[in-house]
Amino acid sequence: MAVSLLDEAAPAQRETLKREIHTNIAELDALVEEVLLASRLDSGGDVLLMQPVPLRALLAEECARVGARLEEAPAGAPAAEVVPGDERLLRRAVRNLLENARRYAGADIVVQVRAAAAQAGGGVEVRVCDRGPGVPEAWRERIFEPFFRLPGHAEHEGGVGLGLSLVRQIAQRHGGRVRCEPREGGGSCFSLQLPA
Repeated sequence: MAVSLLDEAAPAQRETLKREIHTNIAELDALVEEVLLASRLDSGGDVLLMQPVPLRALLAEECARVGARLEEAPAGAPAAEVVPGDERLLRRAVRNLLENARRYAGADIVVQVRAAAAQAGGGVEVRVCDRGPGVPEAWRERIFEPFFRLPGHAEHEGGVGLGLSLVRQIAQRHGGRVRCEPREGGGSCFSLQLPA
């Protein structure tokens, strides 16, 4: 008869082991889901369900989930920016940016939504800004490659390097783009631009 580690553990250890097992299973589920989504987007097999998406409402929900601060709309701006898109995929892109910021920067995350500059093609720009260690200029494009992680971060921060790659794929499927910039005063800002 096989005896498991859980059977031999003291009650307090047993609860700790159960939580760790549940966390590991959740991480594996998320990884499998991200790999499948990346594969579908890469092959063009994931059909976009285009509809008007109230971007500010989506951002407010996702910010509340991770404790990020959504800046108020500037005076004169529409109360709820609406973009054409697949809400499920746009939510995933925003969630990945927010979770990435939380992983590397902790609690000081600010989200802004504004009209994109005309030279960037117009539309709407979502900025997720953090006070983390920042991304060196040499790596600002590479971080969007599948499975790429900054040297030294993989051992401490977790993740498998698919989140930002998915953000780029989702942006491109919507006719938009994403980029990483340094944040004044330290940290990074990830800019997701979408057509209006």
